[in-house]
Amino acid sequence: MEKLKRFVNTAHMIDNPSLEELRKLASHRERTTKYGSASYISQMRNRSAKATFVVHSRGFTPGVDQQGMAPEKALALADQVHQFLKDKAMIRVDRQLCLHPSCRYHCRLYITKDYASIPFQWVNMTFEVKDKNAEPDFVSIYVPEWPERIIFCHPEEKITYILGPDYFGECKKSFLRKAMYAIKEKGGLGFHAGSKVLRVKTASGEFKEVGFILFGLSGTGKTTLTMHNHHLEEPEKVMIRQDDVVLMNEQGYCYGTENGFYIKTEGLDESQQVLYHAAISPHAIFENVKVLEDGTIDFNNVELTSNGRGVILRREVIGTDDKIDLERANKIIFITRRNDILPPVAKLSAEQAAAYFMLGESIETSAGDPSKAGQSKREVGTNPFIMGPEAEEGNRLLKILKANPDMQCYILNTGAVGAQPGRQGKKITIGISTEIMKEIARDTIQWAKDPDWGYLIPVEIPGVDIQAFLPKTYYDEQTYNRLVSQLREERRSWLNKYQGLQEEIILAIEPQHQE
Repeated sequence: MEKLKRFVNTAHMIDNPSLEELRKLASHRERTTKYGSASYISQMRNRSAKATFVVHSRGFTPGVDQQGMAPEKALALADQVHQFLKDKAMIRVDRQLCLHPSCRYHCRLYITKDYASIPFQWVNMTFEVKDKNAEPDFVSIYVPEWPERIIFCHPEEKITYILGPDYFGECKKSFLRKAMYAIKEKGGLGFHAGSKVLRVKTASGEFKEVGFILFGLSGTGKTTLTMHNHHLEEPEKVMIRQDDVVLMNEQGYCYGTENGFYIKTEGLDESQQVLYHAAISPHAIFENVKVLEDGTIDFNNVELTSNGRGVILRREVIGTDDKIDLERANKIIFITRRNDILPPVAKLSAEQAAAYFMLGESIETSAGDPSKAGQSKREVGTNPFIMGPEAEEGNRLLKILKANPDMQCYILNTGAVGAQPGRQGKKITIGISTEIMKEIARDTIQWAKDPDWGYLIPVEIPGVDIQAFLPKTYYDEQTYNRLVSQLREERRSWLNKYQGLQEEIILAIEPQHQE
């Protein structure tokens, strides 16, 4: 069958303009802040997940949670797009994801000239490519003025068409989605996760560097914990690597992907020193953030959206170094936010880790869907960008963990414990979570087996009164058992959706596994 075109023929192509030229091309949409940074307002204020499709092909089948598109429809629609673009002024930009010689991707973006603010942001997130005229690994063709909103990706041909929305996140994720699929083809896994290194002093007085990757749905605190300094003082310290996507090979090495951070800006203030410092730089770029007539940025104003965003440079984030990779994911953290029977932290076996990866769970917040606030929310791998059967991801993670038994996995709850009608429960603060991560790095936590779930729960954490956070102390036995049964049934139902998921992963949440 005929393949999708990997190039655009047009009457006028602006070939790889400089950063300064891109900003000038986007000037008609810019409101400049008092710091000299650029801000833009888009018509769409978030990603169009319901309008996103992956193309079926001989070697590819969409997963349970993905919308498929027939290749014939994709080809017909692509032909219409190329006909439409023949007379359009276009911008072509070639950039690179990743820096490691064994894992780097040449990415080419085509976008109509009127939307230069999108490549302006993207260039700040990515790296220079060595040969801009070489055949690219990934191609995205972006037409914001298309009359219909539809995004479709062909995983095997590594091409994405973004038609209709004008939101920068669609551009950024189109390439990261393809990179995650490409590393999976090599035997690894792509993760929607942050990464950092904690250099800590152990109980024996020696210093060691511990690599972390942190998974988490929106609203769970992933960015906050990734960027936090854990109050470490030299010679102990934190080195921040990535905040969005890392690519792990079979040996546990994690390739960084980007040169910037794409932050949510709602409520940003000076108390969040690391992010705020970078956000007031003249090099920051904002989208859908309220900027007043005098150039003041009002991070608390959500008139435009509660999903205001900013692109900030890695080099302007306190705590970054000159590396984007992790030599090893020593500690893997699944961040969740529940308010009832989940302790602040639990340590997982390989099988349990694969199960909780598949569960990808949290609860809905008022910032997401207020009508469902407090209800369970799940996304495999906390990753809405998976392409292909989701069960393959859980099975692959289990295989990697079994081959690398020194890599340890944990659930970190950033919600509360003990909530029930009329009682909010005891809040797990950011301070508690950052202390727990620090002691995980130092290997100082004392653990005991939880009889209901089989994972390990803490009985002693230096600097934390863990007894105040034990869920069982907040409920009578009957209520606690009911909550356990209810949560187990939810988890069982979710895991059983994914045909082909290894039985040992499904059994990791069952009572007989805990005996």
